[in-house]
Amino acid sequence: MDEVKQTLAKSKFISGLLGKKGDYTSISEVIKKVKVYFDKPLRTLPAYDPEKDGPLVDFIVPDGFKEIERYWLQEPYNFVSILEDRRTRYYRLIEPSLTKFEKEILERIYEDFQDILVLGSTNSVSEKDAFLVDKALFLLENYRAEISNAALHKIIYYLKRNMLGYEKINPLLYDPYIEDISCDGADIPLFIYHTKYLNIESNIHFKDEELDALVVKMCQLNNKHVSVSQPIVDARLLEGSRLQAILGREITPRGSSFAIRKFRKDPITPIDLLSYKTCDLDMLVYLWLVIENGHNILFAGGTASGKTSMLNATSLFMPSTAKIVSIEDTRELLLYHNNWVSGIARQSFARDSTGEISMFDLLKAALRQRPDFIIVGEVRGSEALTLFQAMSTGHATSSTMHAGDVQTVINRLTHEPINVPNVMLQSLDVLCIQKQAYIGEKRVRRTQSLVEILNVDPETGDLGINELFNWEPSEDYFIKVGDSHIMQEIMYSRGWDTTQLRTEMDNRRKILTYMYEKNIRDYIQVSIVVQAYQSYPKMVMECIEDDTLQTMIKDMAAQEGGA
Repeated sequence: MDEVKQTLAKSKFISGLLGKKGDYTSISEVIKKVKVYFDKPLRTLPAYDPEKDGPLVDFIVPDGFKEIERYWLQEPYNFVSILEDRRTRYYRLIEPSLTKFEKEILERIYEDFQDILVLGSTNSVSEKDAFLVDKALFLLENYRAEISNAALHKIIYYLKRNMLGYEKINPLLYDPYIEDISCDGADIPLFIYHTKYLNIESNIHFKDEELDALVVKMCQLNNKHVSVSQPIVDARLLEGSRLQAILGREITPRGSSFAIRKFRKDPITPIDLLSYKTCDLDMLVYLWLVIENGHNILFAGGTASGKTSMLNATSLFMPSTAKIVSIEDTRELLLYHNNWVSGIARQSFARDSTGEISMFDLLKAALRQRPDFIIVGEVRGSEALTLFQAMSTGHATSSTMHAGDVQTVINRLTHEPINVPNVMLQSLDVLCIQKQAYIGEKRVRRTQSLVEILNVDPETGDLGINELFNWEPSEDYFIKVGDSHIMQEIMYSRGWDTTQLRTEMDNRRKILTYMYEKNIRDYIQVSIVVQAYQSYPKMVMECIEDDTLQTMIKDMAAQEGGA
């Protein structure tokens, strides 16, 4: 009991609840008395009225700068101001400023939260926000501090940002224009890859200890271990973004570093590919038929060339009745298929690789699940050989890899560390080369070349290819340069004649054109249309003729929701 008293005496918050020292005789009495304060209905934050309470954030453009854009991230708590001077452009995150008194209140709450969060914690993500607000308001009631509604909202904002989020960088995760967040070290401005302004310097930076603490926190919040002995970590943030972090100065002399590749909650669809001009209508019609009929396809390209976006978008063409198994090291794929198993690789818990689940392990397990389609996020090593073995045994596969052209793809596949035998390369049916390029000042992603793999010369080992489409950068359009051998195979295997094949291609062209013109681009809506056409082609074409396709989508979505 003496140890209990000593522990409680160290807590200003609990001592205040219990009253005079010695006013408790057992642990059960202490718990009973403290529990009363945590069983009351949850307190809620009073509404914020900007006209009555005043603005929470304010910003005056500095001298020598011009503001070219301003937009909210979490209204009314923070916004972004894009500035420029004669040299470059800058990304400025604007958050509420705190008075000295408000900072003291915030620090006091942090200190007392150490007790509250232990005694009344919850594991439910949905309840954490409400729990934090409730307990913060409870503490403020006990402080009997006179505080304005605006100040209250600012304090709660920073509590949520720092305790439930990722502190200084948390607002950036709400910016829909950010693709990458890059921290290169301590006392170095954070750099952002912005869809409008490309690489742009921000006003966020970290001190050495602050940066180390944030890297450790990001890893721990996402169930990853990082230490001096294991300083490099790849992880996925709770909202889906990809994190790569390095702790300390031994590997990165400028201090800890991290890079966050943001994950789209609303994935790119074939209609988006048309809108972005990543590929044209004829190419999508071709890919729809190829993937639907179980042919193997590989998307290759450099970093940020759109490989995974193409993989995810075209995977929506897979039949609704097919069993799909996807394998990734960091989750990026999102499909609207019920019979879909999503596999994520896992790092080891120890130096001896105990507990590691590699992509190779997942791929071997997938082959035992009798999948109709296998999707591998990216092939780099031994899993590539197993993937080509799966192709050879009749499994339809889709994957990506880093390579800038057809010859580089072949070289990477046939040499260390992948070592796919030349004769197995003919199991691959279609190779799609993605490229990141510039049209004027605008960065774009284009399908540079789309080719069919024909055969391997048994004497020379050369790979025969049939190029179907390529991209003409000077005019930014796609050229059809060859006729498809795979379309002939599909026509033969489906028992179609030339007229039926042409009709099927025309129907798919009409469907994609209609969805593009009506802006039906949500991945669920696109999936519903594609899957409906596979089962009820006549009905879908009639809906397009009658301009009632959107009604059909709503009805089918409602039926699936009810089921």
